[in-house]
Amino acid sequence: MTPRTVRVWSWVHRWSSLICTVFALLLCLTGLPLVFHDELGPSPRLADVPADRPPASVDAMIAQAMAARPGHVVPYLFFDRDRPIVKVPTAPRMTTEPAAFHYLVFDTRTGAALDVSQPNQGFMNVMLRLHLDLFAGVPGTLFLGGMGLLLVVAIVSGVVLYGPFTRRLDFGTVRRGGSRRLKWLDLHNLFGIVTLAWFGVVALTGVINTLAAPIELAWQAGQLVEMAAQAKPASAPAPSEHERDRGQRASIDALLNNVRAAVPGMAITTVAFPGTPFSTEAHVAIFLTGDTPITSRVLKPALADAATGQVIAVRDMPWYATMLFMSQPLHFGDYGGLPLKILWALFDVATIVVLVSGLYLWWPGRRRSSADVASGTEHETRPVPAEVVE
Repeated sequence: MTPRTVRVWSWVHRWSSLICTVFALLLCLTGLPLVFHDELGPSPRLADVPADRPPASVDAMIAQAMAARPGHVVPYLFFDRDRPIVKVPTAPRMTTEPAAFHYLVFDTRTGAALDVSQPNQGFMNVMLRLHLDLFAGVPGTLFLGGMGLLLVVAIVSGVVLYGPFTRRLDFGTVRRGGSRRLKWLDLHNLFGIVTLAWFGVVALTGVINTLAAPIELAWQAGQLVEMAAQAKPASAPAPSEHERDRGQRASIDALLNNVRAAVPGMAITTVAFPGTPFSTEAHVAIFLTGDTPITSRVLKPALADAATGQVIAVRDMPWYATMLFMSQPLHFGDYGGLPLKILWALFDVATIVVLVSGLYLWWPGRRRSSADVASGTEHETRPVPAEVVE
């Protein structure tokens, strides 16, 4: 590689890194506890019940949630994949943002309300909101996506520079006879190349995750409309939000049984009632997952007539939505149990070292002494540029 080419890649690496490093560091720090969101989140105590006990009525749980919040509606149901619990949110309107939901959590075997803290409050929620959108909604999410793209550029340029700047060193060498800054440069390069694959995967999947809102809109405008068109909605006028939740629809228990019969071998994870962004005014949308490590991460949508409870359409998600669902477990490392989460956390800590050492290397580099140049060590110690040498 010619000196001119090295200078160009150094410039690209320096400025792509400097622009995104602070935000990448924030994402690494907030992502560390989120890797263990299942272990650190609220964990309700469940009663011991016979295995053959029939499930409790979901209609009764919805009625109890609405009685606890008069004048509110139930826009969704969220079934836990691993535990027999369901979260029943209430909100002033069907289109209320999830951050304003109030939740009641029920044991699906007994129908008993469980004493748990609100999942959209507390430390983990603050970490999640900072990680997802900086408390700025969709604009914040898209901004972080832009920082993620710059991070990918920094990683690629760091890989290109790694060879020329370490060609006279054995892999893993940390020189101890020079300055402190020289040692940090070697550690920066070492940690950067070791975490290369992980950091690249997490950065790319993070960028994909920021596209959730556009993917949601594309699905609503495409597949949801097509599924709804497969059957005529109920002939009666569409009920209001509060009428829908005062019994002017089919039994939810019967509807869920119809869905399970239509899509055997899959588990219901989310139910979106009429009027929410994920359903229509006349249909209930049900999202199911499989029971394998792969299929448990991919949603299959079904649509049921809200008035009759009959299933009218079942589809596979389009490729762009499947790409989103597959990227999420890769991003947080939550598809391989606790051992993989621990590995993800270790890589996260190593990446924090890369980012912090990059900032350390860049800042003194702005005041390089003439002694460094005269001694011929400038090519060893200048920032490479510094933030994310991968």
